[in-house]
Parts: sequence; C-alpha cells; structure tokens
Amino acid sequence: MIQVGDKIPAATLMEYVEVEGNGCSIGPNPVDTQKASAGKTIAVFGLPGAFTPTCSAKHVPGYVEQFDAFKAAGVDEIWCLSVNDAFVMGAWARDQKTGDKVRMLGDGDAAFAKATGLTLDLTGKGLGLRSNRYSMLVKDGVVQTLNIEGPGKFEVSDAATLLAQARAAG
Repeated sequence: MIQVGDKIPAATLMEYVEVEGNGCSIGPNPVDTQKASAGKTIAVFGLPGAFTPTCSAKHVPGYVEQFDAFKAAGVDEIWCLSVNDAFVMGAWARDQKTGDKVRMLGDGDAAFAKATGLTLDLTGKGLGLRSNRYSMLVKDGVVQTLNIEGPGKFEVSDAATLLAQARAAG
C-alpha cells in the first residue's frame, strides 16, 4: 500500500473536458498522474464511485466549498478520483457543479487504485473493484499525508481534515 513519502504511481486517468482548449479536445482526455502532479501541490481524494450518497452529499461538496481555502494553503489543484469512466465523472462534475475547482478523474480500470493498494472489493455486492475512500496531499508527485477511511466511514478523508494538513504543511 502507498505510504507517506512514496511517489504516486504512474497511471493514466481520464478526464471529460467539455470545452476545447489548452491542448485538450472535447470528450475524454488522458491525464498522466506523474506529469500532471510534477511541480504542483495537489489535494487528492478517492471515492468508491460517482453518485454514491455520502460522496455526493458530503465529499465532493466539501472540496468545492473549500476550494479558496485550499488555494490559500498553497494547493494548486484538487483531484477527485473514482473507479468510473470519464463520461460518468463528467456527468457527476456537472451535477455537483465542480466547475474548474475540482478535477473529476476517472480510473476506469482501477489501475491507480490497484497501484496504490487502495482498493475496495465490492464484487459480492455487484459493484466490482472500487477505490477506498481516502485523501492525500501530494507535492511534486510525492505523498505528504495520507488518510484512509475504514469501511463505511466518513471521518478522515473529508475536505476539512486534508485542508488542516495542507495548512500545516504550507
């Protein structure tokens, strides 16, 4: 399992882009985790799936609401990762009104979740392999803090916890 001090794994996530620009075409675009995190401080939070009750009611809105505070704490970007495709993540972004505050990144084949060891096996419930609920602060591709939720919990991967850690690391 990934640990504080480890480099985030090389993986390609997918992001649905609605407006063409900055070298991105409309539709799904690949995001290389190592290139996209180079030289930046990123607040990353991982969720089991898009449109799930806790994730839609608490996780994503908390990060959207705290966007300005994260920026003031030196965070360049906020990433939401989930084992979904880019189209689902794009629809969820529109539903949650994330705008340019939170990058909604699909880990469709769970490559990032597997590489970090942050997987949640929900095959017995018909949901397949998913991501654990977690948050991490990443600086220049290296994990500075890592908060992993226990099953069915919402205690340490929230925006307030990661924001306090970003301020302390600032």
